[in-house]
Amino acid sequence: MGGAVLLLDLDGVPPRERVEAFHHAMTDTSVPNRIRHEEPDTGMRARFEGWRIGGLDLFDMRSTGFEVRRTAWHVRRHRDRPVVSVSLQTRGTHRAETGGRQRVLGPSDICVFHELAPRAYGWSGQGASRAVTLDMADLGLPVEAVVHASLRLRASPLHGLVLSHLRCLFHEPERLQADPGAAAVSRTTVELVRALLTSAAWNADDARVRGTMDDSLPTRVMAYARRHLADPDLTPERIAHAHHVSVRHLYAVLARAGIGLEQWLITERLERARHMLGDPRWAHLSVGALAARCGFTSHSHFTRRFRAAYGTTPSALRRHRPDTRAEGPGG
Repeated sequence: MGGAVLLLDLDGVPPRERVEAFHHAMTDTSVPNRIRHEEPDTGMRARFEGWRIGGLDLFDMRSTGFEVRRTAWHVRRHRDRPVVSVSLQTRGTHRAETGGRQRVLGPSDICVFHELAPRAYGWSGQGASRAVTLDMADLGLPVEAVVHASLRLRASPLHGLVLSHLRCLFHEPERLQADPGAAAVSRTTVELVRALLTSAAWNADDARVRGTMDDSLPTRVMAYARRHLADPDLTPERIAHAHHVSVRHLYAVLARAGIGLEQWLITERLERARHMLGDPRWAHLSVGALAARCGFTSHSHFTRRFRAAYGTTPSALRRHRPDTRAEGPGG
C-alpha cells in the first residue's frame, strides 16, 4: 500500500536555502508565482505531502506565514494543462484575493482557484491547508465561470455536501489511493466540484456569466455524454438536470451550435460500438453485450441503426476484421 509522498520538509534544509526550496516546491518555470515570507531569515518552516487518488492530486501543506501571488504576467506563462485547485483551511485564518475581491477564509470555507486567473493566497503565523487539484479539461468549465463561482460558493445549497466530501478524502488517503474504487472516487469528486461551481455561478442577474455558461454548454454536454454513453438512461432530462438548465434551454443552446442531441448521441454510440467491434480486446463480448456497453437496450434496434449508418451488420463487421477471434454466444 502506497503512502504519502514527501514533497518538502524545511526542517532538513539549511536556513539560508529554505526560501529557494519553498519556491521550488510551490512553483516552477511552467507555473510561475511571486512568493513573500513573513520570516524569510529566521523561523521559516514548511512541510508538504501529496497523494494520488485516481485522477486527483491531493496535498497537505503546513507552514509559517507566507503569501503566494500569481499576476496576469504569470498567467500568460501558464503550463499546457492548467488545473483548478480546491482547498480547505485546516489551521489558521487564510487570506485570498481573486476576481478583484479580498476574502478571509476559515475552516468551514472552500477556496477555489483557477490557474488561468490572477490570484493571491496565504496566511500569517502557523497555518495549514489541504488541497485537491483537478485538470481543467476534466472539469469542463470556463475560467470566468469558475472565478465568479469561487466568490459565492456558500450561496449554493451544495456547499456543505462538497465540503464534507473533500474532508473525507483526507481521512485515509493512503488507503484510498490503493483502493480499486479510487478511479470512481476521482470521477465523483470532479462531478461534485463541477456541480458546486455551476450552482454558484448560475446567477440570473449576471448576463455576462450566464452567456459564458451558455457558450460552453455544448462542450460540457458532449464531454458529460461521452463519459456516460453506456448508461441507457442518458436522457435529455438527465443531461439538462446535470447542467442545471431546463430541457427547453438545453435544446435551444445546442440548436444554436448546430447539434441535434438525440442524433448526436446515436452517432456517438454507434461510433463507439464500431470501434469496439473492430478491437480484438472486446472479442469475448457478444454483439448484444457490446451494444449494451454502448447504451443500446435493444439488440435489434442497435443492428438496424448500425446497418443504416455503416451499410453492414455488427456481426458481419466483426467477422471481417483482421485477427478476429471467435465470438461469444449471441454474436
